[in-house]
Amino acid sequence: MGELSSVFSAVPTHKPVKKQIQFVEDKQEFSRFPTKAGRRSLSRSISQSSTDSYSSAASCTDSSDDETSPRDKTQTNSKSSTDFCVKNIKQAEFGRREIEIAQQDMSALISLRKRAQSEKPLAGAKIVGCTHITAQTAVLIETLVALGAQCRWTACNIYSTQNEVAAALSELGVAVFAWKGESEDDFWWCIDRCVNTEGWQPNMVSLPLLFDKIDANVHSLRVLSKAGKLCVPAMNVNDSVTKQKFDNLYCCRESILDGLKRTTDVMFGGKQVVVCGYGEVGKGCSAALKALGAIVYITEIDPICALQACMDGFRVVKLNEVIRLVDVIITCTGNKNVVTRDQLDRMKNGSIVCNMGHSNTEIDVASLRTPELTWERVRSQVDHVIWPDGKRVILLAEGRLLNLSCSTVPTFVLSITATTQALALIELYNAPEGRYKQDVYLLPKKMGGCSHIRTLLDTHSKLHTCVCTEGGVFMGVSDRKGDS
Repeated sequence: MGELSSVFSAVPTHKPVKKQIQFVEDKQEFSRFPTKAGRRSLSRSISQSSTDSYSSAASCTDSSDDETSPRDKTQTNSKSSTDFCVKNIKQAEFGRREIEIAQQDMSALISLRKRAQSEKPLAGAKIVGCTHITAQTAVLIETLVALGAQCRWTACNIYSTQNEVAAALSELGVAVFAWKGESEDDFWWCIDRCVNTEGWQPNMVSLPLLFDKIDANVHSLRVLSKAGKLCVPAMNVNDSVTKQKFDNLYCCRESILDGLKRTTDVMFGGKQVVVCGYGEVGKGCSAALKALGAIVYITEIDPICALQACMDGFRVVKLNEVIRLVDVIITCTGNKNVVTRDQLDRMKNGSIVCNMGHSNTEIDVASLRTPELTWERVRSQVDHVIWPDGKRVILLAEGRLLNLSCSTVPTFVLSITATTQALALIELYNAPEGRYKQDVYLLPKKMGGCSHIRTLLDTHSKLHTCVCTEGGVFMGVSDRKGDS
């Protein structure tokens, strides 16, 4: 009530009537008629309130800054460096706080940093990266720097960059070229500025085509390798047991709900949802939606995954069988044109379409950019696509990755993948000449398997059972010390 009394006051009266409450006008900081810039700022804060990941960082960005392209601004960090391009370097303090929060739940990666920091296994490595730029990725980047690497970074998705995190990395001295809401032209400009800089030649690359964790791109690498066109060794992190069993499944199981709630405020109970693809991502999405009462259908081309869906209690269908019935379509395949224009034409009014696979080609968004259809922006990364008869389909993130574009992802799970990525870089950089040729390799299981998982278990409990020497010999696994 103390805070309220500074804003409101009661009008004194000697009559036994109800007290009237009025604003104390001389204490009000709000203008009776907001300026044009103020109205824009208010409108923006309302429209984006449910989709901004970090409101604290947004609060230090004024409307004029939002309207100016970072490419048109000259910014300098505290080290007098201008070798970066982010939304607003002044957000660095907020980004540092976000990174510190992420570090608290990334014990495996921090443990690796502490163990290897004195040895500097990446000393001399010049790494150029093209990934999502989030607080979790920042912990990975800062780990690589702590292990001796020089890093330059840009974003692989025009919507997933957390501006304050990009600012914090730039303040640290990492050359970052990325901001949330880039245009396609900005996207390629940032990559060019990141890679092509005078006096700096990368010797390692971390991006979806060379340091890969995406099924479709791993396939592309294998095609290049088979054709003899792959010119460098590549480490396939996507098929490591730690990535498949944790990141793809558990990360998506939680973040699918977060992304849909933030963008649409949809209630899942009773909704009919079709999940296209029942790999680890599809499994996570389906389980989360089913738990909240949604009626979930599965489409799947792989007979083993289709049978798994059946045995998990889902109805496996062809998309055309349910396209007129479903309320939500979620793609999780990594394939191309999983949802076509013809199918979008047959969806019912108010349906939601989104993508949880990494590629932005799963939904045929290009076919929707035609004169007869109207696009209407509802809020950040939420569009109504309106047909001539008035039917509206809600398209999220323009068909790009929903969770990283529209929400956040669980830090703990990403710690597992980030540690695996760091180990893969260390392995590639320190391997003796000739160990890896111009081909696609899996991270050795000893490195990508259980070592950092045990570190994570120790963070929570010491209840995991350790194999004895005799049992280890029988099973063909190494001895693991500890109580059984």
